[in-house]
Amino acid sequence: MAWIVFIALAVLTIGGALGVVVTRNVVHAALALLVSLIAVAGVYLVLFAEFLALVQVLIYGGAIIIVLMFAIMLTRSADYPRITDNKQWPLAALASLAFLGVLAPSFVIDRVENTQSQNASFEGIGESLFTTWAVPFEIASLVLLVALIGAIIIARSDEEEG
Repeated sequence: MAWIVFIALAVLTIGGALGVVVTRNVVHAALALLVSLIAVAGVYLVLFAEFLALVQVLIYGGAIIIVLMFAIMLTRSADYPRITDNKQWPLAALASLAFLGVLAPSFVIDRVENTQSQNASFEGIGESLFTTWAVPFEIASLVLLVALIGAIIIARSDEEEG
């Protein structure tokens, strides 16, 4: 049963990722990214990594998508020409296939059955987050806040001029 759920979530993750790449509408791409990120959280649940699933939903599924939607809403899309078909897509497809060619043998060489299971406690993760990684975490949150405030100021100053 877990195998079927894992396959379904993997298909949903890949489908959402393809939706991000294929669609031309930025809002639809953000929603497809949300679908992909939530499916990854489901994969974490199948793997019994509840903390990672919670972080995936709260930080990536919530905060990052909201910041992305704010950036989309505050961007002056009329100032930029419409994006048509990118002429570099064959090079991107070739690079993707080369990356797949490098990544696929790594799954064959080091099978999942050979890896060791490691259990991390919530206490250990919390202690590490609030001691070792507290300052980088706060700096990242301040950078995101300053970027959001800057985007709002830039958008408001253009409205007042026009």
